[in-house]
Amino acid sequence: MCTSAIEKIRISRFGPFDGSYDLSFVPGINVIVGDNGTGKSQLLKLLYSCTQVLQDENFEHTKTAIQRRVAEKLVGVFCPDSLGRLVTRQQGRAKTEVSVSYEGSRKPLSFSFATNSKSEVRLESMPDDLRKAVPVYLPSRELMSIYPGFVSLYNTHQLEFDETMRDTCSLLGLPPLRRNSSSGVVQALQPIEAILGGRVEQVGDRFYLNGRPEGNFEMPLLAEGLRKLSTIARLVQCGVLLDKGYLFWDEPEANLNPASQIAIVQTILALAKNGIQIFLGTHSAFLLRQLFLESKRGDAPSIRLTALRRSGERGTHIDMVQGDDLEDVDLEYLAAIKTEYDQADAILAE
Repeated sequence: MCTSAIEKIRISRFGPFDGSYDLSFVPGINVIVGDNGTGKSQLLKLLYSCTQVLQDENFEHTKTAIQRRVAEKLVGVFCPDSLGRLVTRQQGRAKTEVSVSYEGSRKPLSFSFATNSKSEVRLESMPDDLRKAVPVYLPSRELMSIYPGFVSLYNTHQLEFDETMRDTCSLLGLPPLRRNSSSGVVQALQPIEAILGGRVEQVGDRFYLNGRPEGNFEMPLLAEGLRKLSTIARLVQCGVLLDKGYLFWDEPEANLNPASQIAIVQTILALAKNGIQIFLGTHSAFLLRQLFLESKRGDAPSIRLTALRRSGERGTHIDMVQGDDLEDVDLEYLAAIKTEYDQADAILAE
């Protein structure tokens, strides 16, 4: 179990979240579903930004430093013209409030900023004791093909990529761990390497998929779905996604066929069992169904579902509901997933 797992978040007037919301999470797998524009990615990025700042050992963990770094991280990850642009839009001045609580800490990370904030937040409290654990953010697009030279280019030039891509590419460059038959590395890699048909290896500044019957392949020559699977494989090899960490994954199903999505689900379960707290944002009925199906077998980790939907006269309000099973969530919150179910039923009837 992640030793400093995110336990809950309280947010008010942040991006599309126009009201006040309290969400709780489990140490295992947390799945966020909802239509486009309901805030899945914003929620993942907010949780990642807060956690990455607290786990970053490259600066002093004082109130002044944390306050500055939170503001810098939010701007780097969300890329607004100014920090105040992240406040929910309304007439007049408004204020965003965020509070993230972690297991083992008496105090949450709590901060606020207003519409007129340029690049500063007001820090109300910060956790007093967090154990070291690496957070990883995986965007919906793959990173392996852009890895060569990306980090140094990002650090020296103005690029139109958000900071999560720089952070994750930095982790991809870490050296791999040694394997043994009893290690969590082998267990977590088995379903992915079965789909890949080989092992991910680094030569110089480039990644390759080696050991396939038809030969070795440079990453740009592989299908995008295989490059995404290779990213996870590499992060497991490096020990980043092995124990006591966090994985924030936006649309893991993108560009993956159903067989590959099954491998993703099996890997997610293996990572959670090894101590990674996982946050997924997904549209896929297949992936969601497979996750709950696999979770009913053996000693599966805990799963919590967070569903988002738009409501109100103009669809400007975001409703949220949480549950520990699909039956706990009304189908009105699962419109995209229900559409996929209906399509499957129609095809079977045909």
